[in-house]
Amino acid sequence: MPITVDDVGPVIPVVVIDEASRAGDVALALADGGIYFAEVTLRTDAGLGAIAAIADLNIPGFTVGAGTVLSRDDLERSLAAGAQFIVSPGFDDDLVSRALDAGVAVLPGVATATEVQRAIAAGVDTVKFFPADRLGGLPTIAALAAPFRHTRFVPSGGVTAENALEYLGHAAVPAVSGSWMVTREMISGGDFAGITRVSQEFTSRLGTRP
Repeated sequence: MPITVDDVGPVIPVVVIDEASRAGDVALALADGGIYFAEVTLRTDAGLGAIAAIADLNIPGFTVGAGTVLSRDDLERSLAAGAQFIVSPGFDDDLVSRALDAGVAVLPGVATATEVQRAIAAGVDTVKFFPADRLGGLPTIAALAAPFRHTRFVPSGGVTAENALEYLGHAAVPAVSGSWMVTREMISGGDFAGITRVSQEFTSRLGTRP
């Protein structure tokens, strides 16, 4: 059965990877740290190969998705690689429609009230609020959540271990998106133990979530 956005979170690591051969170790390190999701972005040429490598591992309970999906072609190639959810930085009606038709969870980016209304019209109830830090962060989410009370917001951009719990404390925020536990430098340097350690530090704090 296809996953939904509700199945992804409360933290979605954003993985920017330069070598697909490291993807399996990244996923295992996240899982060892208690995080069973990864949004592998298409910002690099290794993105699709990394998604396929993680999908082929079949780590129990682990879900891999594609990020920075900008076109229908990106979507089709991501699904072929094994992506189970789709994330885009902006709102594209055709992309959202195609993802929903394919039965895959989609998290489109929004920055304005107008885009939220478009998402609602398209049948999407959870959106990516991006770039969160540049758009006012949690106060802006709270302002948008007041009129759009059935819409949920996943902040991305400037989310850190320090402010993630504050975001998650708001009823309209089911998950946060960030890369502090799996930075590009940690991946390229092979610091998989560091990925596990930082992930464990955060997941242990989730028990103190407001």
